[in-house]
Amino acid sequence: MNAVTSFLTRNCPACGANGGTAEKSSATPAESLSMEQLKPYWRGLFQEKVFFTYDRCGQCGLLYAPVFFDQAQLGELYSAMAPNMDAVPTDAIEATQRVYFEEATEGLKVSGNFLEIGPDVGYIVSHASKDPRFEHFYLFEPNKSVHAELGAATRGKPFTISEDMDDLSAVPDGSVALALMIHVLDHLLDPKAMLEQIRKKLKPGGRIAIVTHNERSLLRSVMGTRWPPFCLQHPELYNPESITQLLKTAGYDKVEVHGSKNYFPLSFMVRQAAYTAGLKLERMPLPKTVLGLRLGNIMTIASA
Repeated sequence: MNAVTSFLTRNCPACGANGGTAEKSSATPAESLSMEQLKPYWRGLFQEKVFFTYDRCGQCGLLYAPVFFDQAQLGELYSAMAPNMDAVPTDAIEATQRVYFEEATEGLKVSGNFLEIGPDVGYIVSHASKDPRFEHFYLFEPNKSVHAELGAATRGKPFTISEDMDDLSAVPDGSVALALMIHVLDHLLDPKAMLEQIRKKLKPGGRIAIVTHNERSLLRSVMGTRWPPFCLQHPELYNPESITQLLKTAGYDKVEVHGSKNYFPLSFMVRQAAYTAGLKLERMPLPKTVLGLRLGNIMTIASA
């Protein structure tokens, strides 16, 4: 039996169009392997690249994998995954998340509930808990092992934590001042359905802020197939035009997209550059200076 039959086959998750043009694939396409064969490739930046072939939708321009893991397979893979950003030191993560929060809340004039999909240990929640604009914290995090730390990040504010990221019914409609998804949207099999759910939860004047990779960034052009977001965790990848189109299709009116800054230790960046060139520097001591760079992420802010 061909291995591809064990995976999900789908139309464009943004507009539903059937068929696209293959644009990027690994030397060994993931769809040519079995689930068991793919497990060793699920985690790790510095190894042979294996990912599902990405097609370009001819209707909306989204870059997506028409063959991918189904929801049950993803649940199995994520359950064995290490905490997010474990390759990057905590101080760099904290600096990056602080900038995300500042950009997401700039000019926000309404108060209300706070909603975050995939908050991990609560880096942004800890900043939001000090902001008087936010009342009840609704946090959807599938990793139960971080729930205690996530609850503590609310600093005594009322909160609700759920491990089910697909069902937002616990959040009152029209109550949310700010909804956040930081590197979550490009992990979802049905991003449009999630965005439609969140839109119903926003109050007048509320907004959603989303951080994703930019598949049209200079970094992608330089790194080619070795670009880290080409991986088994991403069923689709966005650019400013395709994410704007998706949000408008999901019912959002005002959509703004801009490059977002990330903080990385210099050692991490040097190793990434060496990896792109086919070199390995794991054992070489490198400086740990943290740099803030706009390399390939975009923040999208939209209101309903």
